[in-house]
Parts: sequence; C-alpha cells; structure tokens
Amino acid sequence: MKNEIIQRFVSYVKINTQSDENSTTCPSTEGQLTLANQLVEELKAIGMTDASIDENGYVMATLPANTEKKVPTIGFLAHVDTATDFTGKGVNPQIIEQFDGSDLVLNGAANVVLGKKDFPSLSNYIGHTIITTDGTTLLGADNKAGIAEIMTAMDYLIKHPEIKHGKIRVAFTPDEEIGRGPHKFDVEKFNADYAYTMDGGPIGELQYESFNAAGLKLTFRGTNIHPGTAKGTMVNAAKIAMEFHSALPADEAPELTEGYEGFYHLLSFQGDVEETKLAYIIRDFERENFEARKALVEKIVADLREKYGQDRIAIDMNDQYYNMREKIEPVKEIVDIASDAMKNLDIEPIVSPIRGGTDGSQLSYMGLPTPNIFTGGENFHGPYEFISVDNMEKAVHVIAEICKLFEERAE
Repeated sequence: MKNEIIQRFVSYVKINTQSDENSTTCPSTEGQLTLANQLVEELKAIGMTDASIDENGYVMATLPANTEKKVPTIGFLAHVDTATDFTGKGVNPQIIEQFDGSDLVLNGAANVVLGKKDFPSLSNYIGHTIITTDGTTLLGADNKAGIAEIMTAMDYLIKHPEIKHGKIRVAFTPDEEIGRGPHKFDVEKFNADYAYTMDGGPIGELQYESFNAAGLKLTFRGTNIHPGTAKGTMVNAAKIAMEFHSALPADEAPELTEGYEGFYHLLSFQGDVEETKLAYIIRDFERENFEARKALVEKIVADLREKYGQDRIAIDMNDQYYNMREKIEPVKEIVDIASDAMKNLDIEPIVSPIRGGTDGSQLSYMGLPTPNIFTGGENFHGPYEFISVDNMEKAVHVIAEICKLFEERAE
C-alpha cells in the first residue's frame, strides 16, 4: 500500500493546481481541471461507479454498499487546489526512506534546511518514509495527501470485500484555499448523510470545531501634494491605514494566539500617499466574540471617517464561514465513530479546534455535517512542508475502519 500511496501522491503534486482568488471561473485555474479529470479516470479504473465531473470541476463517485443493513451513506472529501501563499509550480518532491532525524538540506543553493531547531516535531518521524519539497515550492500535501488517502482507501475496500460497509460517496472539490470550495457543491446530488474531510495535519487530528470567519478589505484614499507645499492639504492614505491597524488589539494576531483564541490577520498592505489597500481575515470560535470583532472594525472605520472625511475609507467585510460545531454536535456520534476508528488502530485521537478553514465548515451549514480528519502532513503552504507516508497509510486504514464501524453499528 505504501508504494501505491507514494505513486498517487507524487503524480498529483506535480500538477500545479494553485487556486486564484482574482479569477471569476470555477474552478479558478486550469490546473485544477487537469487533476480533476485525471481523478475521474482513476476512480473508474479502480472500480468506483458514477464517477463524474461537473461543469464546475467537482468530482464525485460511489462505492456501492456490500451489506444488507441500513447503513448511513458516508462521504469522504478532499480539495484539489493548493494554497496561494507560496509557489506550487514545478513541485519536485523528495522521498526520504527511513528518516534518521538529521537536518535535511532541501536546497543548498538557497540554504533551505528542514531542521530540528526550527521544526522540533521532526523527531516524531524518525524511521518513517517522509516526502519533502526541494525547497523552491510548497509540496501540496494540503490537500493532495487527502486525495491520495481517499483514493487508496476506496481501492483497498474494493479489493477487500470481506470488509462490510454501506454506500460510500467521495468528492474532490476546487478552490478550498480561496474560500469557495463548497460554493457550487451539489449537496443533494452528493446524497450523503454525513461526511468527513481528509484535510488535517499530524496523525490523530480529529476536528469538529472551526473558526467563525470573515474577510475584510479596506481602501484608504488620500490627497497627494508636493511635500514642500503640503501643509494643511496633504492627506496621506498610507498613514491613515497605519492608524487603522494600530487601533486593532496588538496581541490578537495569529503569531500571538493559539487554541480557542481569535485574531485579526493582516494579509497585505499595498499603497502610497494617494491610495492604500489593506486585506485582513477575522477569526473567532465564539459567535458573540466574532460579531464583536467585526463591530470593532466598523467603529474604528467610523472614527477615522469622522476624523478624515467620510469618503476617505471604503470597507468591504463579508462573512466566509461559521463554526461547524453548531451543526455537528447534534450528530456527535459521527465524531465518536471516527475517534473509535483511530483507537482501534492504536492511534490516539487529538480532538482539537481547527485554526483554519475546511470545506466541512461550509458543508455542515449546507446540511452535510462534516468533521475533519488528519492526513499526516506538517508545515503546509510553504517550502518546509512535508508528510509522513507511514501516517498517510494509517489515514487510509482510518477511512476503512470508519466505514466498517458504521456498518457494524447499523441495524
């Protein structure tokens, strides 16, 4: 199985599927369609039924039940796109067998070293087969590891009919990294009672709580006058933008928060005296705190407008997704089954909130309760990204065990 996982994963990551938030198409990039079409053919080849891709690049397929019991239909999902934080073009994965724990020089010319000093978790992978980048791109384990695991799990179940299971649905979706993953996902067509995203990190992660999330874009407009004669006339847009940012709580940023703590995250700062643009994401686990964060933004903007003029600031703030806990807690047994599946495989479940987004956040509010399960990767979205093939194999068995437990507990 390990070689199958490696072959699948490597073939997927070599396709550039970075999404593009500036695109208006779905999927937002052509590379996603390339991979999606490849996955349809692979699903057909391993024996899945109803394998198809729709006009928006969503791939779906079915593994029919092999039991007479009335088992809920379970879905497994992963997204085909990779993050925009770092280049995903020309991914050249490096496979290290029997990792000995020593520092790995990913790229000597650029002095990119994956080492224990900066990444102490590497000590957890001694003896594992790990896959890294070559130091010049991200790896794409987020979320091509999930795709490889789901595909391998379906192949495994087909080859082992003695494992009884109900109807299983799989889906591979576009544009998760830019927040659009479920926007055109046909929940009715998918027709599953519950689902799981394979989109987590280190082994054991099991998540059914996510942030409440909003995106914020601000445009500050100034008046640029020659600095020699600017007194009383110049209005510096960049300085107003700095004033806005300084009014936010300084200690409520991603680099200073953890666990259930929320934050304001400045994504970009671009501009000059005449016009400056800021982009943020706003995150909090509790809805009341989330609303308070947005209210603070609006108050700061109102105060600055009062000070500098109403037309000096344009604000665009929109909710992106909500904490999926609210929709999953009423069917908490789906989390318990995933936890039991891990325990049956001697994996310690790490039930923790996900400090990020998954398609499950939006899907849960679309009527499909969808917790999130580990894939085995670490350091996503950059050149230090790596994944344990040993833990990917364990994720495959977790998928199979979940399907088995649903069947065993059905009437």
